[in-house]
Amino acid sequence: MLMMIVLTVLAAMALGWRETRRDGVAKQGWVAKQKRRANRWVTAAAIAAVGTLAVLGGTQWLRVWMQ
Repeated sequence: MLMMIVLTVLAAMALGWRETRRDGVAKQGWVAKQKRRANRWVTAAAIAAVGTLAVLGGTQWLRVWMQ
């Protein structure tokens, strides 16, 4: 669980950095900003889930192959 949280925060930070590096978004309303923020966190959670599955699944397969 800790791995998921850490990966989610790191992915959200990276996605936020990427958004700010792109051309600046014109003035948006409050709702549009919240939708972008929610989308960033959902995307970050999905990336963290895939990363966690890959790492934990990979270590499990390593254990299986080592036996």
